[in-house]
Amino acid sequence: MSETTVGVEEVEHVAGLARVDLGAGEAERFATQFAEILEHFEALDDVPEIEREADRVNVLRADEIRAGLTRAAALANAPETEDGYFRGPRVS
Repeated sequence: MSETTVGVEEVEHVAGLARVDLGAGEAERFATQFAEILEHFEALDDVPEIEREADRVNVLRADEIRAGLTRAAALANAPETEDGYFRGPRVS
């Protein structure tokens, strides 16, 4: 089993923080399941390290400045405008 085990107290603490009500025996069952999950993560330590490729360089196109919408065109389909801006409902 894992050296870093999750105890019943820790499961109950986390369940309390998450406001999850655990039934009878669920904390013990979850503690066992968490230990099994941690064992799977420990298997990652056995994966050999390899040399990786060099970092990728930016291959995207250069930014181009293009004309955007005029204020009138942007507001053309707005249901309501006020002083050249969109008008929305009051929040408070």
